[in-house]
Amino acid sequence: MPMNEAMRSEMDRAVLCWLATVSADGLPNVSPKEIFATLDGNSLVIADIASPASVRNARANPKVCVAMVDVFRQRGFKITGTARIIGPGEADFATLGRDLLAKAGDAFPIRHVILVHIARISRIWAPSYSLFPGRSEEARMQAAYRTYGVQPHVHDIDSGSDKYV
Repeated sequence: MPMNEAMRSEMDRAVLCWLATVSADGLPNVSPKEIFATLDGNSLVIADIASPASVRNARANPKVCVAMVDVFRQRGFKITGTARIIGPGEADFATLGRDLLAKAGDAFPIRHVILVHIARISRIWAPSYSLFPGRSEEARMQAAYRTYGVQPHVHDIDSGSDKYV
C-alpha cells in the first residue's frame, strides 16, 4: 500500500520515528530516529547517526517496522517493509540521503542511509479514539498538552508546524 499525500504530509510533521529490527539470532531491537524523510509513495529513508545495532540487524534480517506517532494528535502510522543499508561510499548515498543530509547539517554525521521499501502502512490510534469517539482533535490535543506539561506556541506559517513551549 503506497503512501497517499495525506499520509506523507502527516509523516513529514512527525518529530521522531522508532525503527524495530531483529538480529540474526532473533533478538528484537527498537531504536528512536530523529532524522528521517518520506522519499516517495513506496519508501522512506532514515539516518544512521549512532545505530550500529539497527544497521547490523537490518543487514542480517532486512524485515523492519517503523512507527511514528504525533503525541499531541495521538495518532500515527506503523510501516512494515524491507530495509537496505547504503553506506557513504555507495553511489545512491548522496541522492537517497539528500533530505537527511540537509536536516542533519553539520550537527550530525550520517554513517548510513537506511532505505525502507514499504510493504504495508497501517494507522496507529491512541485508545482514546475508541474510548471517546466524539472527542474533537482539539480536545485531544489540549489533553495531551496538559499531560506533557506544554502549551502550543504561535503556529509557524513558514514551516507549517506548531511550536511548543
